[in-house]
Amino acid sequence: MPESTPEVLFVCVHNAGRSQMAAGLLDHHAAGRVVVRSAGSQPADQLNPAVVEAMAEIGIDISKEFPKPLTEDAVKASDVVITMGCGDECPYFPGKQYLDWKLEDPAGQGIDAVRPIRDEIDARVRALLAELLPGDKASD
Repeated sequence: MPESTPEVLFVCVHNAGRSQMAAGLLDHHAAGRVVVRSAGSQPADQLNPAVVEAMAEIGIDISKEFPKPLTEDAVKASDVVITMGCGDECPYFPGKQYLDWKLEDPAGQGIDAVRPIRDEIDARVRALLAELLPGDKASD
């Protein structure tokens, strides 16, 4: 068992699609073993409805989530910061692990375009969880 609970922050521009899916998936698979946050450098007014629908299809309800602004405190509190297309707008702090996931943006896309993005994020989240909690069995 790790000495402390790993903390992960997912960041994209609007915090309405990719970062919300990643946070929902990691929260689901980690089952309380990882602190999960998401934020946007320019948060939208609401989540992308196709993203909410794509997540509901796999049994994860993110309908009550909302886009949140990126704060320095959220970055400072995180062990791993995963960016998804926010470029140089993400604050950098030494000692943090930064990953940049190149993913298609689901903004303005229908459910058929969002599903493969969701599935790609799911594969990456499962791999990340295996790194964060080696030897630990991820839940499904």
